[in-house]
Formats: sequence, structure tokens, C-alpha cells
Amino acid sequence: MATNLEIIPIKEWLDYKEHPLVISGPCSAENEEQVINTAKQLAQIHNVKVYRAGLWKPRTRPNYFEGVGSKGLVWLQRVKEETNLKVAVEVAKPSHIEKCLAHGIDILWIGARTVVNPFSVQEIAEALKGVDIPVMVKNPINPDLTLWMGALERVNKSGIKKLVAVHRGFYSLNQSMYRNPPMWEIPIELKRLVPNIPIIVDPSHICGNKELLLDISQKAMDLEMDGLMIESHIKPWAALSDAKQQIEPKNLKLLLGKIVIREMRGTKEFENKLTSYRNQIDEIDDELLDILGRRLKIVDEIGQYKNEHKITILQLKRWSYIIEDRLKKGLKHNLDRDFLQKLLELMHAESLRIQTEIMNKTPEN
Repeated sequence: MATNLEIIPIKEWLDYKEHPLVISGPCSAENEEQVINTAKQLAQIHNVKVYRAGLWKPRTRPNYFEGVGSKGLVWLQRVKEETNLKVAVEVAKPSHIEKCLAHGIDILWIGARTVVNPFSVQEIAEALKGVDIPVMVKNPINPDLTLWMGALERVNKSGIKKLVAVHRGFYSLNQSMYRNPPMWEIPIELKRLVPNIPIIVDPSHICGNKELLLDISQKAMDLEMDGLMIESHIKPWAALSDAKQQIEPKNLKLLLGKIVIREMRGTKEFENKLTSYRNQIDEIDDELLDILGRRLKIVDEIGQYKNEHKITILQLKRWSYIIEDRLKKGLKHNLDRDFLQKLLELMHAESLRIQTEIMNKTPEN
């Protein structure tokens, strides 16, 4: 269900004109020299308006670097004093918020590992009541849009109107070239359900590999996302956390220079042609829905027939034939194999659901 959260647009509370807005800085603040030198170099890049640095790091195992903690807040105060950058810090509990506010931190963000726990998000939301500060909410690790929306709603209900969603990819059991596959359909659906939510994309955590950053950054812009959060470190090869996904400030500048920003609107001729294409798609979709409805009606009749003759729902030999036959035919039409496989599996699952429902409704003799 679509919803409009009470949100103040980014450009009303953050002074920037360049697109995309870029948030950058090291995965972790490690020492004062690293924090200050990285910030000074990033401040020379006109798109970078916010400096990010992790102080409290929620790590999988306790023997990993877990951040410098509160002492890093003093370093970030220096960043504010010596550059024009706003500073952002991840918070995971109310005491973090209290310390950040005491040191003049400009923006807070709630990390993916925290968002998975509504109890933790609610505690943070309670601590934010009466506070006027921007808050960014990363998506949960698991691909659960409802959980992501719930976190945004909890924070918004606490009175936070300067609210931003951060897309950092999702954990998947399937093999992927990405550390956290982007699953773009989820942030796109968030944008549809919450039209006024700004979305910043975090290519660093999606990719897990600096070599892939440009492709994901370009994709984010092509999908009209509002900005990028890219991790940068003066010596990424020596970073104490996530070394592979961080880049030097000079390389960040090169990367941003390669991104093509496409126009959201074109000429009247372009818009007319696009409308024509869209009308054709609408007509074809109508035909597809009609065909799908007819197909499922036959599935219902098959279920009734099987039930009357006490035949099992799953006919494995028939299902194997359908998969083999439809894939072969689909490939001749240049359809992507994985897409077609998923489509067939979805239709089969719906067929089984319909037939199972028929069986369950039938009273025992």
C-alpha cells in the first residue's frame, strides 16, 4: 500500500546543486591523521557534501576491528572545522545518538544489521524524539521491503522529517559477482510505495569490490536515484575494515567524472515517441493478463478434474516436459533463460496453490 511519509526534501536541508549528491569517507575512522587527510582530499571534489565514517562497527566476529568508538567524534569535529563537509555517523543504540548530538554530528544513519531488528529501531526512534537531525536508514540485510519500510516509518513517527533511505544491497545465498546483490526491484518498489522518499545508493557495500563501483553507480543514476554513498580512504590497501571496496579520493573523482547523467525529460518529439512505445506495452500487457487469466482458469478446471478422480496434484513428468519445452521455445524468441525459468516456476507455483486449495476445500468422503 502506497504511503506518504512526512519528509522534507534533501535540498531544503542540505546545500548542494550538483547531481548526484555524494556521501563519502572511510568505512571506519582508524586514527586522526587518516580521518582528517581523507576529509581534506574529499572536500576538493565538488559533488562530495557529506563525510561519513564508522565509529562503532557491528562486526560478525569479536576479534575483528570494531571501531575506535567515541574518541572518533572529536576527529569528526575537526573535519567540520577544517572543511565545508557535513559529517555522518552510524548509530546502533540510544547512547550513540546522545554522544553524536553532544559533538555536533550533522547526520545519523541506521545500519543494515540494526534495521533487521524492530526492537532496536524502536529504541533509536524513541531516543530521536524531539531531535531535529537528518537520519538515513539503510535497507536490512535480508531482502524484506516491509522491514525496511517499517524502520523508515518508526523513525518518521518519532518526528524525524529529514529522512533518507540508503540502498546497500541484500544478502543472497545464490552466487553473485556482488557482495550484496542490488535486487533493484526492491528500492524501485520502495520508491513506488513511498514516492517522496529520497534514495541514496551505496555501491561500496553492493559491490564489495572497487572494480565494480562504476557500473553500479551508473545504474543508480539511470534509475533516477538521488545520490551515492561511496567509501573512500587515503590508503585503502591498509584499511582495517572492508579494504577491497574502498578507493582513494583521487580515484573517486575519476569515477564520478565517468558517470553519465541522463536527462529525465526529453523534447516533445521524444516524449511523443516514448508515449507511443508505452501504449504498445500497455496493449500487450492487457493481452498477457487476459491469456494468463485463461490459463489459470484451465488450471482450476484441471484441479477439479484431478480431485474428482483422486489424482495427485504434482505430475513430475508433465512439469519436466513443460520446463524443457518452454525453455527451448523461449530461447528461440531470444528470451533470457534465467528470466524464463523464474517465470515458469512462478506459474507452476500458482498452479499448485490453486489445485491445493481445491483439494483442501473438498470434504472427506
